[in-house]
Amino acid sequence: MEPDDIESGDAIIPGKPVTVDRYRKGARINHWVTATCLILLALSGLALFHPSLFFLTGLFGGGENTRAIHPWIGVILFFSFAGLFFRFWRANLPKPVDAEWLGRANDLLAGHEERMPEVGKYNAGQKFIFWGMTTLILILIVSGVLMWDEYFYQWTTIPQKRVAVLVHSLAAVVIICVWIIHVYAAIWVRGTIHAMTRGSVTGGWAWRHHRLWLRELAGRNRVKKPEAPAE
Repeated sequence: MEPDDIESGDAIIPGKPVTVDRYRKGARINHWVTATCLILLALSGLALFHPSLFFLTGLFGGGENTRAIHPWIGVILFFSFAGLFFRFWRANLPKPVDAEWLGRANDLLAGHEERMPEVGKYNAGQKFIFWGMTTLILILIVSGVLMWDEYFYQWTTIPQKRVAVLVHSLAAVVIICVWIIHVYAAIWVRGTIHAMTRGSVTGGWAWRHHRLWLRELAGRNRVKKPEAPAE
């Protein structure tokens, strides 16, 4: 049985430079569908959140269309993120090294990444994003269903709907903040976006940021022959 940090498709590819397969095509598509849904939900949700942002409904064909489309995008998000969850939950399980990583977070922010402990495929910050997204999306889908009067009006009373609206709004604000942190971190750590667009990282990137994961791949002989150049 593979270690939790090694997923199907993870492999070292010898060459100059050495590259490491990190995400398969299916995982990358799954990720970008989820990301697109989050952006659309943020825009449509903000448009419905406050009159000053109502102009955003123009992106969806007006207020009526925005109100109709928003919950359905939420349903797509839920099932898309479920795909990511079942792909990655094992690699995001907490480990003792995560506490040490968090304890040295100041070194990371100060640019002294060499002082950080070796981590597997995901560090404690990435795990926080994963489990935070998981929790918030569950809250959003449940509260969203409770306030989706077109189909579930009789499920709840008016006071319960008001609570659902409040919970939904608060969760939406938090998930937008978490998403911003996720995007900022992906831009800040050079090479991260390449992993989710092309599926691979350089050996140097893996050694610097996820050394334990790279060691596990090497120890398990997860080495793949490089593809022959096209003639």
